Amino acid sequence: MSDTDDGPARWRGGTVWLTGLPSAGKTTIAAALAERLSAEGHRVQVLDGDEVRAALSPDLGFSRADRDTSVRRIGFLARLLAEHGVTVLAPVIAPYAHSRAAVRDQHTAHGVGYLEVHVATPVEVCAGRDVKGLYARQAAGEISGLTGADDPYEAPADPDLRLHTQDTTIDESVRQVRALLAARGL
Repeated sequence: MSDTDDGPARWRGGTVWLTGLPSAGKTTIAAALAERLSAEGHRVQVLDGDEVRAALSPDLGFSRADRDTSVRRIGFLARLLAEHGVTVLAPVIAPYAHSRAAVRDQHTAHGVGYLEVHVATPVEVCAGRDVKGLYARQAAGEISGLTGADDPYEAPADPDLRLHTQDTTIDESVRQVRALLAARGL
């Protein structure tokens, strides 16, 4: 996906990377957007970070190096699908800026569209949602290394879109991402 003198090129498959804290709403937004895009006739695949990690990287822990490896593997898979005309929605925490940059660079090097969406939900709101019970387990001392609680999350400095899900509904968030895709030719 590149711009031409006539405006933005048509989206011929690409990746929408939704990054944010646990329980920010990444997967919920991706699932709703996938449903909408599918209903419009688009080829779409959700690569949920937790599901793909469990399938492709069960050997990895949660060290910085292991998290980086997992993000790069998911990015590689996303790029392969996108090269074949699929719109890939990747709701992945991806806590480190360098890992996300590597995924973007890989897409760019192969001429594949890539959009970064920061699901910028405050940690207090995420902890209140706690859909997986992670924040409660971390507070109880059962787990450590929870992104945003006792492990860093490097928020994107300049994402293609920043969603503040504490102030918007799921439908509004989906509309914003869909509008961004429309602006890019999908």
